[in-house]
Amino acid sequence: EGLLLTCLLVLSLVYDATGYGPIFEEEPLDIVYTKESPDRHISMNCRARANPAPTYRWRRDNWEIKLMELPNEHYSLVGGNLIINNPEEKKHAGIYVCVAKNMYGTVISKEAKVKFGYLEEFPDEERDPVTVKEGQGAVLLCVPPKRWPAEVTFRWIYNEFPVFLHPDKRRFVSQSTGNLYISKVEASDAGNYSCYVFNPQIGKGVYSKFIPLISTEEKKRYKADLVVKFPDTTAMLNYNVTLECFALGNPAPHIVWRKIGATDLPASAQVSMSGALLHLYNVQYEDSAGYECEAINQKWQDWHQAWLYVEAAPEWAVTINNTQKDIGSEHTMSCVANGKPVPYIRWLKDGYSYGKGELKFSSLTFEDSGMYQCIAENYWGIIYASAELRVIACAPTFELNPVKKYLLGANNGRVVIECKPRAAPRPRFTWTKGKEVLFNNSRISIMFDGSLEILNATRNDEGVYTCLAENDRGKANSTGTLTITEATQITVAPENTQVMVGEEVHLQCQASFDPSLDITFIWSLDFRVINFYLEWKHYERIMVGEIIMNVQLRHEGRYTCTAQTVVDNVTASADLKVKGLPAPPGGVRVEEIRDTSVKLVWNQGADHGSPILGYTIQTRDFYALTEVDWKDASTCNGRSVMADVVDLYPWMEYEFRVYATNGFGDGEASIPSMKIKTWDAVPVVAPTNVGGYGGKDGELVITWTPVQPQYFYGKKFGYVVAFKPHDDVDWWYETISDPETRRYVHRDASFRVKSNDFQVREFQVKVKTFNSKGDGPYSLSTTVYYPRDVPSESPTDVYSRPVSSHEALVWWIPVMDTGTGLQQYIDGYQVKYWRKYDDTEPGANRIFVPASMNQTRLENMLPDSHYLIEVRAYNGAGVGPPSEHCEMFTKRAPPSVAPQMWRYISYSGKWLYVWWHHIPYDWFGNESFPLYYKVMFRKTGYITGPIYMTGWHFIDFPMPQVGDYELEVRGRYEGGDGIDGSTGLCLPYCFDNALVFRLVPILALTMAECFNRTATRNPG
Repeated sequence: EGLLLTCLLVLSLVYDATGYGPIFEEEPLDIVYTKESPDRHISMNCRARANPAPTYRWRRDNWEIKLMELPNEHYSLVGGNLIINNPEEKKHAGIYVCVAKNMYGTVISKEAKVKFGYLEEFPDEERDPVTVKEGQGAVLLCVPPKRWPAEVTFRWIYNEFPVFLHPDKRRFVSQSTGNLYISKVEASDAGNYSCYVFNPQIGKGVYSKFIPLISTEEKKRYKADLVVKFPDTTAMLNYNVTLECFALGNPAPHIVWRKIGATDLPASAQVSMSGALLHLYNVQYEDSAGYECEAINQKWQDWHQAWLYVEAAPEWAVTINNTQKDIGSEHTMSCVANGKPVPYIRWLKDGYSYGKGELKFSSLTFEDSGMYQCIAENYWGIIYASAELRVIACAPTFELNPVKKYLLGANNGRVVIECKPRAAPRPRFTWTKGKEVLFNNSRISIMFDGSLEILNATRNDEGVYTCLAENDRGKANSTGTLTITEATQITVAPENTQVMVGEEVHLQCQASFDPSLDITFIWSLDFRVINFYLEWKHYERIMVGEIIMNVQLRHEGRYTCTAQTVVDNVTASADLKVKGLPAPPGGVRVEEIRDTSVKLVWNQGADHGSPILGYTIQTRDFYALTEVDWKDASTCNGRSVMADVVDLYPWMEYEFRVYATNGFGDGEASIPSMKIKTWDAVPVVAPTNVGGYGGKDGELVITWTPVQPQYFYGKKFGYVVAFKPHDDVDWWYETISDPETRRYVHRDASFRVKSNDFQVREFQVKVKTFNSKGDGPYSLSTTVYYPRDVPSESPTDVYSRPVSSHEALVWWIPVMDTGTGLQQYIDGYQVKYWRKYDDTEPGANRIFVPASMNQTRLENMLPDSHYLIEVRAYNGAGVGPPSEHCEMFTKRAPPSVAPQMWRYISYSGKWLYVWWHHIPYDWFGNESFPLYYKVMFRKTGYITGPIYMTGWHFIDFPMPQVGDYELEVRGRYEGGDGIDGSTGLCLPYCFDNALVFRLVPILALTMAECFNRTATRNPG
């Protein structure tokens, strides 16, 4: 009776879930307490859910706090919360855990630290003054006092409180050391500075004695010198990190950040404080890399590299759950946590250490019941997982899971009668048919879980079956009746089929079955069940099988028909082969990387019934305009699944894809490879269009067209500008570190024109490129002229002719030698044009033309307007005298309406007829005269197409067979092209998935009209 009562009690607890062990709902948190706090107590919260309700205890530094036994003036317990009154650092600082316990077990909370925060005052000693020359850099040391927590913010006070210094490009406050850095000192920086330290967690701030900064007058330029360099840093996954970098120098250096081995900083990166800070938000493992900051000014370049490591606190990958097991059974408890470094796993049972790694029980006892906690910890944190293990024992019972009362089995099939009582320990099973006890033989066997298996069942196996379960706690039985039905059989099976893409195929499947049962047919493709409702475009179910319409390559595979009743099921399969374009290659990868080539390898895809004729490799570089901007690559040493891709840009990020070609055409491209970067190399491209001019006050301006980024070939790209007077031997050199610079201005008083200069000065100029690998070639030398004065002559015979209502052509006789023996140098011509009566000359449009040209096109003019045109010669010294004004009238504008248009397709479908109305011309209006019509017939999505010109108001075309097209008709008038009338075509039918219509203002065939017309031609 005692054992039975225990079993019933255990079952009641298990099935009704009326009792369970503690589960924490609130756990204590780390606390920083300060003596200045107005609250003279610390509250640490703890709450657990359990039935029956738990009791609470607390431990400090692994020692239990005696709350009940010994009264304590400092500690008190409110519910599960621990209150510390009048806390003292020596007595109460430490590591606390909450312990919750009831009859099912004990759990402990995660650790919570209690620390006492403080921020000491700065020393009272006076600070020594800092004396620097103007233009030099300065560093003011903060030397912050001792504190806890260590995380504080630093600011600097300028002359008096609360005037705080605002950091900018010249001034930077390090949040690591607190020091103030000034890249170049100016006279306005002189004054008194105090370092202010604020601890936000304790709400306290202190400031140092003032540090005098004294500047002296001596302005010089100093090279860039990095003085704040971020160290190797370890950041926590999904957290933010800030890297500091600041340089002294005059001019104030410009700071550039890079991720080593990548073309760009991470997407989450943000640069602030004029480049001094690099913020990385929500750091991920892929952000782990070397980072470089480079400081650049006109005197020098300085750079620093360090590594960012990304690690992570533990996170559960596999955890533990509440479990109940039979007494005497085996059991294993394990948990897995991700993290970096790899977390260490240990266990607690009812609040006490219980091992590490994996827990294994060979034979469970009641003493193994309790609350288990798996703990994963590394440098970044600790996590807990709790679960209850309950060991039970009871007599067998079928109350919750009896043997099925009515059982069905197929003739000559396999029948399994389940017997799964609730029992602990595992019971012994006995089966009877009627009054006959069954034993294992060649057809009948009792399985390990108690189920009865009957092979090749017949009508003789029908009857009443009883399962008897017995263990040392008691016994029970359950009965069911077995009936044998006719087996289901496939009578018509699907056959292997081979089709072309776009064809239709019929797969048949029929079966015989017991008439007392219902049957259903299930079709699957490569073990994936076909959903006829969702995939109606290609699959249709019929009485004798299924139809696959408009077969595509993705429909190839093994089709399985399953005929299923509630008793049994039978299957038949057939393979469908689809001939068509080859499948995309797989596993495209780069195995070797060089500066201008890579070795590319891939796996061959399916040929789909036609041998592979070859492969095409395509590349997409970092500067591709769109995601579909792929280019065919040059290759050599090509083999079936390997090739060397050549003629690549050095130091360029690439990705590759491959597509195959067979007798049916080009297949789909592969998935792009991982992005790689070719090695760097010496640049080989020189700047183009090198030129320049002489300016005023000794300025020599040198210009060039910058090299495109794909030709940088490496990092630290820049230019070297070389120039010299024409008769000198030695060249002057200047280094330009900005790769986007397109001009350099050199100032030298000796270049100024003197009164005794009788000719234009000449300078030889050339520019070359460089990067971290070396110097590239120079451009061709160019002669730059330094003029003595502005041009003294004006262009003559200025003549113009209108081209349309908005454009005109103008030309002139260029300025020639003055005839005085003095060379006159011309850089080019300035053309001004404005409306005579409606515009002012200062607001005129201006066009600059090189000296080698004596004509240009004027644009953006207004129709039917009276214009004045003026031409002047110019050089570096300024513009010369104006030419005589040329007067011109622009033409009248074309009509503002489009031709109204119709179209008709011939009965045979071979010709397209298009006609439109003439635009009426008003002889007394302000619109220009019509000349002829222009008709463009282009494919949808294309910008251009063939253009036909006609003087009639109709035209006919051969009808295309497939595709979407657009027609444009516009008039050509004296004033230019008119507005187009457009219409769209869908060929052959509008239900094509690729159909696109262009909405037009005059006449457009709507989607509804197109469907109606399609329905008329093809009612099905």
